[in-house]
Amino acid sequence: MTTRHQVGLITGMLILAILLPIILSIWLAQREAHKQFIAEQETYASRVLIRTEQVMNQAKGALKQMDGLAAPGCSPAHLQEMRRLSYSWRYIQEVLYLDGLTAKCSSLESNGIPFTFPKPDRIIPSGYRAWYTQQNDVGIRRYMAAFASDHHMVIIDPMSFIDVIPFTHATTQVALLSTHNNRVLASSAELNKQAWTRIRQGNLESLTDNNTVYTVRQYPDLQVAIMTWSSSLPLSERLRHQLIIWMPIGVLMSLLASWLIIRVLRRLQSPRQQVLDALNNAEISVNYQPIVSLADGKVVGCESLARWKQSDGTYLSPDIFIPLAEETGLITQLTENVVKMVFRDLGKWLHMHPELHVSINLSVADFQSVMLQTLLHQQLRVWQVQPQQIALELTERGFADPKTTLPAIAAYRRAGHAVYIDDFGTGYSSLRYLQDLEVDTLKLDKSFVDTLEYAQVTPYIIEMAKTLRLNVVAEGIETPSQEAWLREHGVQFGQGWLYSKALKKEAFILWAEDNLRMHQS
Repeated sequence: MTTRHQVGLITGMLILAILLPIILSIWLAQREAHKQFIAEQETYASRVLIRTEQVMNQAKGALKQMDGLAAPGCSPAHLQEMRRLSYSWRYIQEVLYLDGLTAKCSSLESNGIPFTFPKPDRIIPSGYRAWYTQQNDVGIRRYMAAFASDHHMVIIDPMSFIDVIPFTHATTQVALLSTHNNRVLASSAELNKQAWTRIRQGNLESLTDNNTVYTVRQYPDLQVAIMTWSSSLPLSERLRHQLIIWMPIGVLMSLLASWLIIRVLRRLQSPRQQVLDALNNAEISVNYQPIVSLADGKVVGCESLARWKQSDGTYLSPDIFIPLAEETGLITQLTENVVKMVFRDLGKWLHMHPELHVSINLSVADFQSVMLQTLLHQQLRVWQVQPQQIALELTERGFADPKTTLPAIAAYRRAGHAVYIDDFGTGYSSLRYLQDLEVDTLKLDKSFVDTLEYAQVTPYIIEMAKTLRLNVVAEGIETPSQEAWLREHGVQFGQGWLYSKALKKEAFILWAEDNLRMHQS
């Protein structure tokens, strides 16, 4: 995967790193708000159940107490005990003495008109008979709950089962329903029967419908269900409260993840990574500029020049990426790639033309690389090319530390390679180093060639090279007058656009073959 693809991938991850924690925090806030909302509903339902059990236990206790009384039914002692019980027991409204289904007397009156109750609605699991009816002995049209043993009955207001204050942030309603016949036994507000039907049919524990959240708790032992409901609109306030808690966490996570990813992204976009990616993906290619004899114009070799093509089709100047490779410690890897490409491109052609050569530019670090020496030796053997066909160029800056450079130069020259001083006259080495350097050729920088008619130093450089028995290659020759001047002053070789620009391997081989055929005829 290229750095470009990695950058695209990591940029996408960066966007996710920014958005995902915030989205997650919003989701968690909504989830927590809804969870608290449902928890409050369930807590309320549990409290209603406790009340229901308290009321039922009181009803059962009252019946058990009355059944244990030894006094005859409707006797003064019996009536007094019924009155005491209905007065002191909180949820008991009335106590009746029964003969079958007929009430003979009541805690409200001793000798009322006998009243016969209908058959009970059901028998609850504890064995007591249960009614939910408007029929009573006092002529009031109101539904009441009644529970009876064999001879006693207690009357209870159904609202007693659900008369619980809801400790919730929202207005919560509750209903007590019989699962035996789906009858509403008690309700704090009008019940949505359609919602109850959907819950029953789907055996649901909760339902949200028309901005209302319903929760149901069923109690098979009592054959009842407690249904609570509340508007979901107050959830927005809960959500705001939860967002105050979760959003800072999400933003903090987002910032932390973004910081980490940006660090990785900057590393991937660093100059070193860009050069390394170009090397690993063969984005840096090699072009070849012919070198000719100024005496007759015959090609004698070429200089290999690295080219880095950008994504927009333009080429990055070697004056930019070569120093960049040196600064980032990748120059030797770049040179090794160039050496491999030179032999791959021209190895066979050089073997066919042993009189021609290719020069390769090296840095100071390259001269110190044992791997490069091994690579050159290996490639010469594989392609059956002579060492003198591979010339090595080192800029004048490379001679600033002759104690380090000179031994390496001597080793390459012993191996048969010619050594060039590239861009001579533009660096900062002293001319006195020339007498100590074991080099073969000076390359005259283009800046001197461009100003030949005004140059006063160039003739002295050329004469110095003659004195030291060094060949001279003039770079950047663009006009016949420059060529003539250099030839007249004894410069042996030249390169520049007068002959050819740097060419890709196929174009260079065609150009060189045409040049050789022209000089054979």
